[in-house]
Amino acid sequence: MELEVKTLDGAAAGSITVSDEIFGLEPRTDLIHRVVRWQLARRQAGTHKAKQRSEISGTTKKFVRQKGTGGARHGNKKAPQFRGGGKAHGPVVRSHAHDLPKKVRALGLRHALSAKLKGDGIIIVDDAKAAEAKTKALYARFAKLGLSNALIIDGSEVDANFRLASRNIPAIDVLPIEGINVYDILRREKLVLTKAAVSALEERFK
Repeated sequence: MELEVKTLDGAAAGSITVSDEIFGLEPRTDLIHRVVRWQLARRQAGTHKAKQRSEISGTTKKFVRQKGTGGARHGNKKAPQFRGGGKAHGPVVRSHAHDLPKKVRALGLRHALSAKLKGDGIIIVDDAKAAEAKTKALYARFAKLGLSNALIIDGSEVDANFRLASRNIPAIDVLPIEGINVYDILRREKLVLTKAAVSALEERFK
């Protein structure tokens, strides 16, 4: 399919042909959902920890006699039902990551790109470069394209001035093509791809 190409100043810069196998699929929300869950599970720290009964520092002296009190027979203040005792079935340090086949991950990315295009959320630009690292100047160029909440994907390397100028603009993310992922595509309103990024995607899924 043919997509219009623009400059960062909003001017027309021709057109580009993109693959229907990447941008023309009928989006499947179940696949996209599986990939997003996989991504978020992998980045979860899993450093939560509560002390179990055996980890509490305290006496094991029997604090009440065995018989005659009318109460339960306790022999340890570290039991979970007492204040200061261990936590029963509390969280432990662990990894939340789970496996997802590479083919499913790749398919999820293609469906996310197709969903974005179907919702008129993709803009193709000829390049993402800045003459100088000036945030104000780049912000004005983004305004011409109507970008206020966007993920910008460049080729294998992001222009240094462009990266520096854009990193202080709220709700604007800039990544090289190696960093493209389903979660970041979905969390921003617009996806801006350079022609280099489109070529790299075509090569990746060829």
